[in-house]
Amino acid sequence: MFNSVNNPFNKKIESSTSSDSNKHHQPREQKKEEKKYLEQEEQDEVKIGGLPLLTEDEVLAMTRSYINNLKNEHEGNQKIINKLDKYLSNFDVKKFMKKNPSMTSPDFYMVMYNETEGLVK
Repeated sequence: MFNSVNNPFNKKIESSTSSDSNKHHQPREQKKEEKKYLEQEEQDEVKIGGLPLLTEDEVLAMTRSYINNLKNEHEGNQKIINKLDKYLSNFDVKKFMKKNPSMTSPDFYMVMYNETEGLVK
């Protein structure tokens, strides 16, 4: 049907599906390549710009600062302030560091947000 329409040279036009001579081999090769990528082991952690790891003293100071900032944001709500004070008094820096090893400052803020989100809502 398409051989006569818009074909000034009267050459045979093949459909795009029949012109691929490798059509039977392509899915197998693609599956092999996907399997290869899935089987490769990758690191789960990504370090941002080689930032230094935090020490226990730094984590403790940053935690106090973070909780104080949250208390300042919610200074009108005594219930939230009490929850934050309780969290700070129960905070164990050694347990926190063991639970979150190799932590940089961006990691700290992400973890602290996740831990205190329920306290301020």
